[in-house]
Amino acid sequence: MITVSYIHAFSDNYIWLIHKENEKNIVIVDPGDSKPVLAAIEQHKYKPVAILVTHHHPDHIGGIQQLTRLYDIPVYGPGNENISAITHPVKEGDHVLISDLEVDFKVMDVPGHTRGHIAYLTQNRLFCGDTLFTGGCGRLFEGTPAQMHHSLGKIAALPDETLVYCAHEYTLDNLSFAEVVEPGNMDLLQRIKDTQAARRLNQPTVPATLALEKATNPFLRCHITNVIKAAEQYALKRLESGADIFSVIRYWKDKLD
Repeated sequence: MITVSYIHAFSDNYIWLIHKENEKNIVIVDPGDSKPVLAAIEQHKYKPVAILVTHHHPDHIGGIQQLTRLYDIPVYGPGNENISAITHPVKEGDHVLISDLEVDFKVMDVPGHTRGHIAYLTQNRLFCGDTLFTGGCGRLFEGTPAQMHHSLGKIAALPDETLVYCAHEYTLDNLSFAEVVEPGNMDLLQRIKDTQAARRLNQPTVPATLALEKATNPFLRCHITNVIKAAEQYALKRLESGADIFSVIRYWKDKLD
């Protein structure tokens, strides 16, 4: 089984390090900044063996050039995005086999935040970049609401015990909006309390189980009556599809941010 460690970057990014317990080989996910990664490598005597990239935004790829200058390792990333550092472009259904860790990642296309965004799934751990956030989802910088709704549906179909490793510590902010949408959701209210307690201790709130996301994240609950009603009340009209409901909720959060 793999172990996942995190590195803080910028104000709220997580760079994930995937390794086996008590072993030094690591896979680095979305290294937006090389400095904290290199510091962790030096401190723990890690040996980088690969980099996984979810999408092209600078806070996810900014450290790759320096890391690959120092370490001759493959860089896997979305084949539908223009990222010059990628050596192995991948897409939906591809597998990334990292023999040094004896781990196989399944690639999922999850566009919406960007047009070519991908995620990596292994051992019930999902590295999903900025598509699904704990308590929320990414902004639609390039994709459409229908694309993002479909991508989140693919993720929601994974087993409930799947752990969601997103790339930012946005949980508390996201849950504040979720409470606006579903003020009577008791699972959500409890999660807010738990999240506030964790953040007071400066503890990460990522990962979270997909089961918890489906119980509290409004962007995975566009089929739930209370969420539908809230979206229709905000839009002042009847909404016909899950994608329409998602679109309204995403717009609603954007206006409040």
